[in-house]
Order: sequence, then structure tokens, then C-alpha cells
Amino acid sequence: MDKVIITCALTGAQQGKEANPNLPTQPEEIIQQAVDSWRAGASIIHIHARDRHNRPTSEVGIFRQIADGIRTRRCDAVLNLSTGGAIAGLPLEDRIAMVPALLPEIASFSAGSGMMGRWNPQKACWERQFNLVQSYDDLAFIARTMLKHGTKPEMEVYDLGMVNNIDMLLEAALLKPPLLINLVTGIPGQSLKPTVENLAYLVGRLPEDSCWLISSIGGRNHWRMMAAALAMGGHVRTGLEDNVYIEKDDLARDNAQLVEKVVGLVRLVGREPATSAETRALLKLRGSEQSTRCT
Repeated sequence: MDKVIITCALTGAQQGKEANPNLPTQPEEIIQQAVDSWRAGASIIHIHARDRHNRPTSEVGIFRQIADGIRTRRCDAVLNLSTGGAIAGLPLEDRIAMVPALLPEIASFSAGSGMMGRWNPQKACWERQFNLVQSYDDLAFIARTMLKHGTKPEMEVYDLGMVNNIDMLLEAALLKPPLLINLVTGIPGQSLKPTVENLAYLVGRLPEDSCWLISSIGGRNHWRMMAAALAMGGHVRTGLEDNVYIEKDDLARDNAQLVEKVVGLVRLVGREPATSAETRALLKLRGSEQSTRCT
């Protein structure tokens, strides 16, 4: 494919300004960086929300404030709202509440369970560990909610077992092709190591006609895995949620700077960034006029 969908993940549910003071946490910061990233070439904006204490939240009102703020600035980016607050201990019912309330075009959907964490040999302990625990009933509940409200799930895949789960959800008619699948690499623990071999293996086992992208966590592997995905015909994700550096030991000034670098890489391999309209056509989305509501 000549066109590349660039997703920008502005802020996540883990690190904050201690990792990079330019990481946006409050609604106005998130809105401004969303618009700037769209202008730089991102066609999908992936959104987490934070409360006034900069803690992750699934409060619908804050998501609404962010989405409305983006739209009132005449930004037609596809909005991808996160349901991934499990790391912050947010209940499933709260995490999925913005789907019926705000009708986003896309929402994230972790395709299974997993354990994440890092062993520190100096301290002889596990650090930053968390468990993402979801039953098949949970997966079916998320899938039915998104299907009912016309939201396309972005399936978050950390290992091959989650691809198997996607196959079962397809068999149960709980997912509607074409699928959007985000292959997440580089998180310590039960996540694929960021290698070209692992990426090629996983891509070869995705359901037919899937539209896939790569997320590679951390500055060390972020750019080289993106280059591999582009060479393979895939799509890409960048943003301060995934990587706080523009170069080695050089913190990014904002999300737009990361997107600008991605656009250069896309064109270097002979491809072109997809516009928001082209992204909607590729993914068969319903269009911004029916997406996240604005006041």
C-alpha cells in the first residue's frame, strides 16, 4: 500500500511529566498537541484522559471535553479513544463507558490478558508490574458494545495468543472486518520482543485483509521497528505514550515533532501519509460527522 496511516498516541496511562515535561496531561494540553500532530501528518489521534491530578481516568466528561475541543478547532482527525485504563485499576464498565456516550469512530480493545513487568537484578525484585486480566465474557462484552454503537475496535495484540482470541471473536461474529490491529512490541513481560523476525511471524498469522500497525515502546527500538513495518506495507504509531525521545538522549519537544519525523521516514521509503479522509476510506469508518459528538 502506498498510503500510510499515522497514529499519534499523545499520552498514556503510565508515565507522566517526570518522563518528559512536554507530555500532555491536562485537556487543553492534549487538545493543542492533538491538533498540532494532525497538522504535522497524523490522521488518527489516540487519546487517554487524565484527571486534574494527572492520574489516568475514564471519566466520560473529560473525554468529551478533549474530543469537543479538538473538533471545535476544525481538526478532522479520526479519534481513537482508549479503553485501556486497566493498568490504573479502572473497572471495565468505566473504561468502556465512553463508547455509548461519545460514539467514537475507533476505540482501543486489548485482545486478551497478559502480565507486564521488569526484573531488576540490582534490587532483586519485579518493577512496574501489572496484570491485564480479562475473561472471554469480558472480551465479548467489549466487542458487543463497540459493534452495537458502530465503533471500530483497534485490537491491541501483545502476543500470538491474542491473535487466536481475535480468530474466536470473528467466529462468534463479534468483530466486523476489515479489522484494525495494533501489534505492540517492546513492553517488558508478556509482549513480543521488538524484532523484525517477531513482527513478520505475527503479521503472517493475522486474519485475512487485516489493516495492521506497529507500536514499539521505548526510544531504543521505536524507529527501527517503524521502518521495518513501513517496508512490509504496514502502518505506524508514534507519540509520547510510546517514546519520549526524538533522538538518543534528546527529549521530544512535543508529539508533533515525533509525527514530523515519521512523515519523513514514510516518504523516505517511497510512501505517503494518509489523510483523515483516506484513513476513513481504508478502514471503512462512518465519517467524522457521525463520530465523537461535539457541543
